[in-house]
Amino acid sequence: MACVKGSNAEKTNAIIMAAGLGTRMAPLTKTTPKPLISVNGTPMIETVINALVTAGVERISVVVGYLKEQFCYLEERYPAVVLVENTEYLEKNNISSIYAAVDVLEQGATFICEADLVISDEHIFQPRPSRSCYFGRKFSGHTGDWVFDLDDSGKIVRIGKGGSDTYAMVGLSYFSAPDAKRLARFMHDAYKETGHEQLFWDDVVNNHIAELDLSIHPVEAQQIAELDSVAELAAFDHGYVYLLRS
Repeated sequence: MACVKGSNAEKTNAIIMAAGLGTRMAPLTKTTPKPLISVNGTPMIETVINALVTAGVERISVVVGYLKEQFCYLEERYPAVVLVENTEYLEKNNISSIYAAVDVLEQGATFICEADLVISDEHIFQPRPSRSCYFGRKFSGHTGDWVFDLDDSGKIVRIGKGGSDTYAMVGLSYFSAPDAKRLARFMHDAYKETGHEQLFWDDVVNNHIAELDLSIHPVEAQQIAELDSVAELAAFDHGYVYLLRS
C-alpha cells in the first residue's frame, strides 16, 4: 500500500494489531475499522498510540488489513507510526498479524498491543517493564476468557482460556530483546506447521512458555478497557446508546 513506510531498526518497538474485521461491533464496523471507532472523542487505537509515545517508544508498527486505507492518517499524525500490511487477515487468525511484523521482534524489545482498547491511563507503560510480561487484571471467580497460570515465583506457566481467581489478559504485553528474538523464531517455526492458520499468536507463546521469561504486570480496571460489543461501547460512551434501540 502506498502509505506504508519503509522500516528502520529502533531501540524500542511496538506492534499494534489492527487488521481484523471487528464483526461484533457491527453495524459500526461495516464502514469503520473497529480500532478507529471514536470513544469519548478519541479513536480507540489513538489511546494506545498515545500511551506508547508517552513511554518513549520510537517505532510503532500498526498492522492493518480490513479497510487499511483509513489508517493512513496515523503516519502523518504520529512520526513514530509505520503501517504494515497483513495480506492474510481474511484467511488466518491473528498469528498472521504478528508474522507480518516479525522483523520488528528481531530488532529488539517490543510491546505487543491490541488496537481495539481504550487506555485511560496514558502512563500505563511507565515505568518500562524490567522483564517480559503480559499486562493483566486480577479477578475473582471463574471466567472463560484468556487467563494466566502462575508458579510460586510469579512466572507465567500457562496462557489459555478459562481459569479462576487469577489474572485476565487485557491485550497488552512486553517482550525483552532476548525474548522478542526468541518469539520471532517461534513464529517462523509455527508458520511452517500445518494448521497454523487457526492459531492466536498467544498460542505460540504458550507452546514455548518454558523458553520465555514472562511475568504479570498488574493493571486496574480504570486504566484500560476492551470493548467487544455495541452494548459495551454504549455503556462506555453514551453517544452510542441509539444503536441499542435499532
